[in-house]
Amino acid sequence: MGQNNKGLPPASVIYTAEEIDAALQKLAAELQPIVAEGDVVLLGIMMGAMVPLVRISQLLDGDFQLDTCHATRYEAGLEGKELAWVKQPGLDMHGKTVIVFDDIFDQGITLEAVVAACQANGAAKVVSAVLATKDHEDQRSDYRPDFSALMVPNRYVFGYGMDYKHHWRHLPEIYALDEGAE
Repeated sequence: MGQNNKGLPPASVIYTAEEIDAALQKLAAELQPIVAEGDVVLLGIMMGAMVPLVRISQLLDGDFQLDTCHATRYEAGLEGKELAWVKQPGLDMHGKTVIVFDDIFDQGITLEAVVAACQANGAAKVVSAVLATKDHEDQRSDYRPDFSALMVPNRYVFGYGMDYKHHWRHLPEIYALDEGAE
């Protein structure tokens, strides 16, 4: 496909585009019964969910609304800080089922906060789904996503929506930063 990866930090592919798509197809099949119940909002947490949100929405059958919010703990850094809301969800969630979709479940703080905000805004039911779950025990929250497509190592990962210093979200693969690289 002619990807120009000049300037890519030292990293290794951990999931190919084909592996990601297969995992998202499986995730869509798991979410489909929820969508089939009707009155659903698929809410993506920006910026990381941008790429996988589009793909998962294409794989789901039926009618649902798409919305986004922007909550972040990373800004330009590699380590999470305090949660900051950049954009609240725009759609009315009262009485609806909301599927909160994020790129990665790391320590749980962002996803838990967005799920709580949906509940506070009157959603009848809130479920959460993530593209990837980081394989570590350092969660800062007791909250866990209801659905996860992939498991990634306890390293900094990027690609397929996840960024490295605001770059490389567009990559069709998921990479893990090499040990000791920044």
